[in-house]
Amino acid sequence: MAELSLRGVHKFYGKVHAVCGIDLEIPDKELTVLVGPSGCGKSTLLRMIAGLEEINDGSIAIDGNVVNDVRPKDRDVAMVFQNYALYPHMSVFENIAFGLRMRKTPNAEVEERVKRAAEMLGIPDLVERMPRQLSGGQRQRVAMGRAMVRDAKLYLFDEPLSNLDAQLRDEMRTEIKRLHQDLQSTMIYVTHDQVEAMTLADRIVLLRDGIIEQQGAPLELYERPANKFVAGFLGSPSMNFIPAKIELDGGAPAVRLADDVRLHLPAARAGEFSGAAGRNVLLGIRPEHMHRQREGDDQPGFEALPIRVEIVEPMGANTLINFHIGGTSILARLDAYADEKPGAELTLLVDMNRAVVIDPESEKII
Repeated sequence: MAELSLRGVHKFYGKVHAVCGIDLEIPDKELTVLVGPSGCGKSTLLRMIAGLEEINDGSIAIDGNVVNDVRPKDRDVAMVFQNYALYPHMSVFENIAFGLRMRKTPNAEVEERVKRAAEMLGIPDLVERMPRQLSGGQRQRVAMGRAMVRDAKLYLFDEPLSNLDAQLRDEMRTEIKRLHQDLQSTMIYVTHDQVEAMTLADRIVLLRDGIIEQQGAPLELYERPANKFVAGFLGSPSMNFIPAKIELDGGAPAVRLADDVRLHLPAARAGEFSGAAGRNVLLGIRPEHMHRQREGDDQPGFEALPIRVEIVEPMGANTLINFHIGGTSILARLDAYADEKPGAELTLLVDMNRAVVIDPESEKII
């Protein structure tokens, strides 16, 4: 097992600054997910940790030992790639055992390690098959097994589920989570899928344009985002951003939206907005933080929002409805049995305790 430390890590591709002075500490046994949009530098960062890319500046240390000039095979790192990279002429057993064979591991130990990995991954009956005889999910398990038998210090996953269909991705996320719990090892997982990040991570590191925008536990980033980018990236459907203006209603803070809609903020936040009357802001509300008002429904911090339904999207477990405030399209997630029709008028209750107020210029949370 290992701790990983990155200090001031930079990577250039010609004039492109792909990784911009990353500082990151990953403790032993943590499953850290590097997430962000395409081109944010997450895979480049992972490849530098593995030694597959040289760094231009800074240092990478594993267990306190700087490995900048250490060859990939000597870093004691196991990597699972996006494409399975299985040898088509070798059986499942030999694919899993390949790294051990290259290190001249005794046959008895190879047999034991491969058997243990196959059992952990639920593929003990497939070890004699060839890769062409396997499904996509089974091939990914083989690729994971090849990494597992290494007993490496670090396990690196580079978008391993992106080639799988939705159902297989769900299954494999569970397998990876279970694998981490069983191995109690340090894992770094790269993805652009925020659902994978939220469900897998002990800690999320969210990147954009080669820098870390925010890092922390999944619910910390979800509930307390540092800026508009973080708030909008995490969550599916993503957070609604509504142009608004700060008002003080008898000393109580409120936001006025288009169509003369006013929503009060919790009184405890009055100090944050003293002297801010008339300031233009963005109000961030997640779709799941709105629900239909029912008779006798009066909860502290919830504000009534009258709307006219435009589009209804039944999702099975819940129903999405679309409506407009001014020129802004908004989504709300209602319960599964919501029977609203396009054109219906109803009142939603908005949880203003969990709303965020954003400075539109700096895009930081106020």
